[in-house]
Amino acid sequence: MQSARHSDAAGPANIEVTVAWENGVPSFDPAPLVRAVHVALDLHPCPAARLHIALVGDARIAELNLRFLGHEGPTDVLSFDMRDSGSQAIEGEIVVSCETAIREAAARSKSVDHEAALYAVHGTLHLLGYDDGSPEQASTMRRLQDEILRRAGMKSDPEERPPTQASCN
Repeated sequence: MQSARHSDAAGPANIEVTVAWENGVPSFDPAPLVRAVHVALDLHPCPAARLHIALVGDARIAELNLRFLGHEGPTDVLSFDMRDSGSQAIEGEIVVSCETAIREAAARSKSVDHEAALYAVHGTLHLLGYDDGSPEQASTMRRLQDEILRRAGMKSDPEERPPTQASCN
């Protein structure tokens, strides 16, 4: 993994977001993704947050999807809650498939930055306790994602396909 620490200078000191790329995965400017994650965390106050975002290829995310969820094939995003039991601080890892983001961005006429930020926000919302298992829950998450992306300076599309992410606890 190529690692690069990125943080939003305007973000609170108690929030740390790091980003790393799997070797061979196309890189892009992670600033919009990090900004969107900070917005999600700002809208859901927590005493502290430490998130690591891994940008990987389809092969790696398919391996994780099978290993932790028993689902075959790649997905767009996975989140892993790594906080200690009883902790109010948010700690976790969000794994984003860059290859899926590139394909979906092209198919939906969005930038890769936007698509990857959507996936990272979706994973962050799962770590904050949101679920999308029912139609009502999925609708709530879509509304929040749109609001977060809008506040992060990204145009949202109310008809967007929600990420197919699952949370791993």
